[in-house]
Amino acid sequence: MQKLRELFSDTLVYGISSVLARFINYLLVPLYTDVFSPAKYGIVGLIYAGITFLNVIFTFGMESAYLRYAENRKEAANIFKTLQIGLLIFATILCAILWLFMPVMLPVFNLSSETSGIFILMLGILWFDTLSIVPMAELRLVRKTWLFASLKLMNVIVNLGLNLYLILALNFGIEAVFISNLAASLLMTLLVWAFTADLLKGKWNSEWLKKAFEFGWPFVPSGIGYAINEMLDRFLLNNMDPANAEQIYGAGTTPEDIVGIYNACYKMAVFMLLLVQMYRMAWQPFFMRHAKDKDSPALFGQAFIWFNGFSAALFLAVALFKEQIVAISVPGLNATLIGSDYWVGLDIVPFLLLAYWFHGWYINFSSGVFIREKTRVLYKITLLGAAITIVSNLALIPVFGMTGSAAATLLSYCTMAVTLGYFSKKVMNVPYRLPQSFVLMLILAVLVFGEPVVLSLISGEILTKMILLITGLSVTAMYLWIFTRNE
Repeated sequence: MQKLRELFSDTLVYGISSVLARFINYLLVPLYTDVFSPAKYGIVGLIYAGITFLNVIFTFGMESAYLRYAENRKEAANIFKTLQIGLLIFATILCAILWLFMPVMLPVFNLSSETSGIFILMLGILWFDTLSIVPMAELRLVRKTWLFASLKLMNVIVNLGLNLYLILALNFGIEAVFISNLAASLLMTLLVWAFTADLLKGKWNSEWLKKAFEFGWPFVPSGIGYAINEMLDRFLLNNMDPANAEQIYGAGTTPEDIVGIYNACYKMAVFMLLLVQMYRMAWQPFFMRHAKDKDSPALFGQAFIWFNGFSAALFLAVALFKEQIVAISVPGLNATLIGSDYWVGLDIVPFLLLAYWFHGWYINFSSGVFIREKTRVLYKITLLGAAITIVSNLALIPVFGMTGSAAATLLSYCTMAVTLGYFSKKVMNVPYRLPQSFVLMLILAVLVFGEPVVLSLISGEILTKMILLITGLSVTAMYLWIFTRNE
């Protein structure tokens, strides 16, 4: 249990900073949905989708490679300097290539020559974010969790402050979103460089670069597959048949509007994504530190059970009370958490919460292939998920619109998690209790999606939600009691 407390402690530190950062950053959603039309907000969604895609190529799996090899502290400085120089050269060349092809790429993001400055800002964000990835990984590896958390929190505060100033005080348009992000990324990158400057005293070693690229390259197709799962839906919804858009959502609704609505309601899934990401920050260094422990399979299995317990409670709370959450008033902005014009897309929230829960499974299962250096299987599994995403979106969007796209995301993440779980068990036999965990998720999903049926039997919406919440939490508590009592 002591080792699990170590994992929980690191997760909590990352979590406190991430919760605060996400909460502060979430204040931008009511600002954007109050100031920008759904079509304009759709451009913001497309640009950040592009950043997600391109970030995979820019970083080339070097974060994971650094975590894998810099555990050898005698070589850490050499590895650090080599990867930083390699990423500096690589990121600069990629930015130059993208700049040359800018006229071709502008229409993809619904940009014109007049708004091409947004594309340049996107390249700047990518460049600085790439050059902070290895220094930030170093902070995680040596458990400087509070410093890592402080830098992340500062990034969000600067971003928020500049957004409020540029949009509310200076009446900037959507350009303010990316100017603010670029300034925040620049500041965080300069600071993390300062905190890790001693490691630049290491020596360039082309062998380490080769080894890191050999380890990291499978993360590129894997990351592209992840980006497809996460972001391709925006582009596919943007190219939806306008006739289908009006048929599903009413006259006057355009595909551009749908992208903006989808992007806003997608933010509700950030609660589960937040849990998954803060767990991932602690999980990767944790399982590498304990990889050689004789009790590591049992330890990893217990970590998975506890992850499911927290995910279950979060899923129930957000999925059942999504309508109440988005209607929360934001002091000072005279707006709700998400503008009422966007509430038509709330049906996607339970699907996306479940999808991210499965993504958490995938992260848990990655420990075995990471430790055994079988990472090549990751890109195959993620590309399988990407193929499912593409086919499912193309089939479901014309009929179900945004809900079809969210269901496609769930199907993809479920497939990836199950496939990696099967492979991971072959390389490292961890007692994950998968059948029982599936049953837990299924019961909770039935409770959430069955809410309209229960509501027809019980008078009162809030009473119905509370009964379903208590029932779900009771099932979750029983699951935890059964599978953790002998730890």
